[in-house]
Amino acid sequence: MKRRDFLRNSLPAAAMLPVMIDGYSVKAFPANSPLLQALMAPPIDTDHVLVIIQLSGGNDGLNMVIPISNYSDYFNARSNVAIAQNRILALNNAPNTGLHPSMTGLQTLFNEGKLNIVQSVGYPSPNFSHFRATDIWMSASDSNTIVNSGWAGRYLNTEYTNYPVGYPNATMPDPLAIQIGSITSLTMQGPTMNMGMSITNPTSFYNLLNNTPDPAPNTPMGHELTYVRTVANQTNQYTLRIRSAANLVTQQGAYPTSNSLADQLKIVARLVKGGLKTRIYMVSYGGFDTHSLQVNAADTSTGAHANLLKNVSDAIKAFMDDCLFLGVQNRVVGLTFSEFGRRIKSNSSVGTDHGAAAPMFVFGGGVTGGVIGNNPAIPVNTTVNDNIPMQYDFRSVYSSILESWFCVPSATLRAILFQNFQSLYLCNDASCRATGTGGPNQSGDNLISNYPNPFTSSTTIKFTTKGGHTLVQIIDMLGRVIKTPVDRDYGPGTYSITFDSGPLPAGVYYARFQNGPVQQVKPMLKVR
Repeated sequence: MKRRDFLRNSLPAAAMLPVMIDGYSVKAFPANSPLLQALMAPPIDTDHVLVIIQLSGGNDGLNMVIPISNYSDYFNARSNVAIAQNRILALNNAPNTGLHPSMTGLQTLFNEGKLNIVQSVGYPSPNFSHFRATDIWMSASDSNTIVNSGWAGRYLNTEYTNYPVGYPNATMPDPLAIQIGSITSLTMQGPTMNMGMSITNPTSFYNLLNNTPDPAPNTPMGHELTYVRTVANQTNQYTLRIRSAANLVTQQGAYPTSNSLADQLKIVARLVKGGLKTRIYMVSYGGFDTHSLQVNAADTSTGAHANLLKNVSDAIKAFMDDCLFLGVQNRVVGLTFSEFGRRIKSNSSVGTDHGAAAPMFVFGGGVTGGVIGNNPAIPVNTTVNDNIPMQYDFRSVYSSILESWFCVPSATLRAILFQNFQSLYLCNDASCRATGTGGPNQSGDNLISNYPNPFTSSTTIKFTTKGGHTLVQIIDMLGRVIKTPVDRDYGPGTYSITFDSGPLPAGVYYARFQNGPVQQVKPMLKVR
């Protein structure tokens, strides 16, 4: 095949090839992604940045954020992997909850009010396949719906219409989103094309800055690849913008060595400080599929999972310190997610198996620090199939950040995420207060209960709402929402409904209550 034909057949107009920064692949995402299209109209004027950290493999959230208030139930369910109570890291003003002992960096950020822990995040019908679950989190779809665009891509698409036609331009001369990694994820995919730019790895990034091409194999295909890269570099205006921004930063804070997540975040801090108008950055860190040898038997606070959590904690802390040093701390908010959590009960291989809900971290100078939600309920007699029930839908976290950090109006949020989701007080930027976001996330009141409990066939569920949209869901021990007896607007007051369990088997079920930003989950026991 001639080179001209090869390029014509393989490269679309305005194609963005990966560029390397600090050895990581960075890709630019197209503006016609669903997320990008959701943010059409004139772009919202903001210098805010969102950093998304993917923890690939399914992180064990129960050993990351440890329930101190019901520690005995936690320990009994997973005694061969449980963290000793005297090793748990304490959190200011959160005596019921602690962190894994390797996460001292995030402990410091929490105590400084720069970290928010959102408890038990999931979705109504969890999927335990790595691939499908990852797609659900990246697309923000229902678990039974296939969506070929990403939530962030749809957002960008609404902000920057017709991308890539007419881009870059004077208003938006920079990539809309940047991902560090060899594959551009579904998160940044727009309705028709990707909305971002990918940097393969940190080495590629530094090769880009030094104008050094990445090595290609000494084969006919390698020669063609070198030629394609040369043409792409000649026509890619974003490359010059990235190089120019990075070269404006000559000094940064200290980062841990031998930590690939830290290497990626160091690049992000450099580009943010360098003046790129890029709104979304995405990085990833893998190895969380801990079916076996999750901990060292002699000391459960050490081992494979402890090393992973330490690297995550150290990298985020170094990144936030660097942002402070560079003077951009209040422009950056970050979040972590994994495709699912792990089961409550550990297995005989000193590990944990695929589960449902798990905590998310939201960090940055603009976050509202604290813990949202309660420690997950853990049955006294936990079985191998028992999961942590969802307290918060992960799309509520996405929606709240888009609303309170990027000032996205509610009508646009619905277009991006396909439906309305609970608004959480995650960010405290005053410029977005007009959206209505703000206020407490939870209440110490007993908002939902049932009687009798235990029950044999039916029970009366009583709930107290402040008015407005009120939701009551019934969740089984697999983490699935099996019934929604309440889903409508109410006036302020206390109400009762009868839940008829019908043919459901005996066991533990959960009643989940949601009213505005407030939610509670209470266990119910069905007996024969």
